[in-house]
Amino acid sequence: MLPLEALSLRPSPSTIDSTAGTGTTAPTVGISATETKAGITTIEPTAGTSAVVSRGRVLACDRLASEAGVSAGQKLSTALGLQPGLAVFERDVLRESAALTHLACWAGRFTPTVSLSPPAGLLLEIGGCLRLFGGVAVIVEAVLNGCAEQGYSTRWAVAPSPLGARWLAQAGAGEIHAELPAMQSALAVLPCRIPGWPGEVEDRLNAFGLKRLGDLRVLPGASMRRRIGNGPLDDLARAWGDFPDPQKPFIFPDSFACDIELPARIEHAEALAFVGQRLFAALAGWLHGRQLLVRACTLLMTHDDATQTALELRFAEPAADEGRFLRLLREHLSRLTLVAPVEILRLQADEVVNKPGASAPLFDQAPPGEGVPACLERLRARLGEAAVQVLGQQADYRPECATRSLDVAPTLTRNFAHFSPLTAVVAVNAACKPQRPLWLLPKPQVLAERAGSPQWHGPLKLLSGAERLESGWWDQGEKGMAGDVRRDYFVACNPVGQWTWIFRDADAWYLHGLFS
Repeated sequence: MLPLEALSLRPSPSTIDSTAGTGTTAPTVGISATETKAGITTIEPTAGTSAVVSRGRVLACDRLASEAGVSAGQKLSTALGLQPGLAVFERDVLRESAALTHLACWAGRFTPTVSLSPPAGLLLEIGGCLRLFGGVAVIVEAVLNGCAEQGYSTRWAVAPSPLGARWLAQAGAGEIHAELPAMQSALAVLPCRIPGWPGEVEDRLNAFGLKRLGDLRVLPGASMRRRIGNGPLDDLARAWGDFPDPQKPFIFPDSFACDIELPARIEHAEALAFVGQRLFAALAGWLHGRQLLVRACTLLMTHDDATQTALELRFAEPAADEGRFLRLLREHLSRLTLVAPVEILRLQADEVVNKPGASAPLFDQAPPGEGVPACLERLRARLGEAAVQVLGQQADYRPECATRSLDVAPTLTRNFAHFSPLTAVVAVNAACKPQRPLWLLPKPQVLAERAGSPQWHGPLKLLSGAERLESGWWDQGEKGMAGDVRRDYFVACNPVGQWTWIFRDADAWYLHGLFS
């Protein structure tokens, strides 16, 4: 059986535990992450201390509050006595559930097999991804770094059984147990309160003098089932790997839409980049899980006066790279002025396409750079949509009328879908048998003549035969049009080595273009 691993995240006050998927002999990674803003993800760190409460008791608190003596389970009055300036947030279960779903989408970048364990469990089965990432340790490090970037503090563990990994993560083990004996030894020393069994079960275990799971494990099963019921002992068997523990897979939504309610109003557009990072992290994970690419998405900003501003992000080519999303977002935000403070951000994917399959290269290759499409979309975001365009062909023999300006986005999307840059150059060169320069002068320049020979920084030597163009009679005399032309074009070179494109008409010689 392939080894299985899983990742779990947990917004406070609940802890998100991750357990490995199906099977009992494969390692499972469990990670728990906590935060304190109303039971969901923290948007921006506050200068003071904060805590999440429910029914008058503290469920979770930040580091500063913990250093002041505040701890989970305390009465709110006690916590306020220890820290008078404590910012208190009531637990919001619905927002915790939404945060868990967003984290599941984010986790799709590591594996398409994700499972939820309500109210606060997230499972990533990564047994099939070990060779892709380079081992369990690499995956755990990537997950922990990703959690930290989103503002989560994490607890994790790796174990061969899903429930075992979850319990070890809740205990903050922070260890990789790839084999059953190692996991079972770690589970045996855990307190009996870790599984979260009903209070009457914990009371009976305390009355029996059982403090650790290993103590319960060695007792006769039949007699213990009569005293505390079947549930705890069945959980124990699944955690130890005796019983299979299949997990229900998380179904990635057919469409992506994710929103975050900000803990405080944001008045400057550039400050939205941190929240945007979380939204685009979830989008990138969803795209990886669904094997899709996004071509256009919209960031919808809801202001404190209930008005909305839509910021459309359109990519030069379909993409799924979170870093690319964020770079383009920052370019747009640097030019955006908010009409009112923002309270809610919503990101939705408008246009998605299937991700094409691609074979890995036989030999290692250098990683590609940003590329032309990504560079152009950033220039458009910085300079404006109309400031960056590409040249397209137009059916006209006259050189000054043979090209036109096109919007960069659909043009690149269409061209890059069929040609690589090298293929495109070869195709263009093969199609354009007559030599044409890339640089045309805005207006043909009259050349001096000496003994009937054109001069430009010295005498011009003709390198090609005449190419006659006669066209344009249909717009003769119209304002702004080239009109009827009758020219003989030549490729010529001067003594300095400059290649030119010149023509002669009934009146004189003219310089029309330069070859690079």
